[in-house]
Amino acid sequence: MQVSARNQLAGTVKEIKQDDIMAEVTLQLADGVELVAVITASSAQRLNISVGSQVYVIVKSTDVMIGAD
Repeated sequence: MQVSARNQLAGTVKEIKQDDIMAEVTLQLADGVELVAVITASSAQRLNISVGSQVYVIVKSTDVMIGAD
């Protein structure tokens, strides 16, 4: 798989909560951090992911917001 995004994180699917429309996918990243992503149910099916699947999180820098107190 080749993508132009530079912000890629490898992880393992830890849990999937899915209904007819959306899927909430909990990932365990290599450093022990958990990340939750919400994708469409059709995307989850198309990707054929299940608990234990090795996946990549791809983050576009323009989609990240940073805040400070």
